[in-house]
Amino acid sequence: MSISPQRKQQLVAEYATHEGDTGSPEVQVAILTERISNLTEHFKGHIHDHHSRRGLYLLIGKRRRLLDYLMREDIERYRSLIARLGIRR
Repeated sequence: MSISPQRKQQLVAEYATHEGDTGSPEVQVAILTERISNLTEHFKGHIHDHHSRRGLYLLIGKRRRLLDYLMREDIERYRSLIARLGIRR
């Protein structure tokens, strides 16, 4: 359900806006999207895991807030990010 440190480093390298960037909205949303997809796969086999489902909903809400912030601040960065991640609005 969590992502490996190697995968996290790959995501940081791929979505970083500048050297040493680990906290930009793009990086945070990419990491959250990876965690959300891992949890979604988990629920295909564990339908009644309601405690983890609550955690999934919290992650989705956090990602939504970050995307809303990015949309307010820079619409072009927002559009390119959702296109790269393949998520819909």
